[in-house]
Amino acid sequence: MPRKDEKRLRVGVLGCGPIAQAAHFESCTKARNADLYAICDVADDLRDRMAATYAPEKSYADYGQMLADPDLDAVIIATSDIFHVKAAELALDAGKHVLCEKPLGVSVEEVEGLRATLDKSGKVLQVGHMKRFDPGIQAAKAFVDDEMGERLAFKGWYCDSTHRYPMTDAVQPLIITSAKARKPAVNPKADLRQYYMLAHGSHLLDTARHLHGPIEAVEARLTERYGAYCWFVTTIFADGTIGHLDLTVAVRMDWHEGFQIYGQNGSVLAKTYNPWYYKSSEVDIFREADGSWHRTLGADGHFYRRQLEGFADVVLNGAPMIGAGIEDGIASVRGMAAIARSAAAGGRAVRLADVDGVV
Repeated sequence: MPRKDEKRLRVGVLGCGPIAQAAHFESCTKARNADLYAICDVADDLRDRMAATYAPEKSYADYGQMLADPDLDAVIIATSDIFHVKAAELALDAGKHVLCEKPLGVSVEEVEGLRATLDKSGKVLQVGHMKRFDPGIQAAKAFVDDEMGERLAFKGWYCDSTHRYPMTDAVQPLIITSAKARKPAVNPKADLRQYYMLAHGSHLLDTARHLHGPIEAVEARLTERYGAYCWFVTTIFADGTIGHLDLTVAVRMDWHEGFQIYGQNGSVLAKTYNPWYYKSSEVDIFREADGSWHRTLGADGHFYRRQLEGFADVVLNGAPMIGAGIEDGIASVRGMAAIARSAAAGGRAVRLADVDGVV
């Protein structure tokens, strides 16, 4: 059995679909400072099977009933993107802390509106940008913040692979589905530009912002050929430095993700793996002071469990938020919307502060 702290967060997971099965149920059972207290899904067959497998204390068909449980401390929102904001609002209004899957929402207006609900609640909301809990990326963040000095440029890429599903099927649990599952009124994959941006662009943008600071404006171009999509994005960071983001879905090769950062006192070169291997990024840090490379092993690469433990530490112990807060979630949605507007306008510069509407 995993080692558990005496004081633990009692977590309810909303949604028993793929991301809950592949990441969140296991994270709750393995986390040192959290327990899988409850699960909730409208699909009786799916919920009953997950309850039999993961043995939560409570199982609910109705989200309102789960939120009314006085013993529940927090919820993980593991539903389709379009349901995120409403589910978060209900949880905050019920006095529960929230860990919401990324992206926080699908439009600028809805995520901006969530801020007032959060402020009124006094609770903790964290967005599920789990790459912030990759030990390699954490090493890069520490170097950038503490040693790099003045920054010059950032390059980041996130390229999904045509071979991803055969590779992830080999390492993920068999995902159980149900015909009774609640689905959005419109199939999210009906608009693949939006779907890929929300699913993958949110990761790329948050990594860039997390490591290099706020983004003020973007200039984006989109190429579509043979069923593949490639966004090249020039980013203007708040500190005046420039960046280049490459979002490609899907490359005809292995998963290809990483970043490079150039600064006054050194550089960072990183390769990030398909997340379902739970393998820490290989991050090489060059320190100009000693003229040598440094790399952390990052043996514990379970980003989803580490994410939950970080969230629970904030709630239980008042620890600093090292995950993505609501402002990070809002900035990510604004960034994705700005990229979409810029690409539609042939690369015109779009300021994040000026953008509105859906991604």
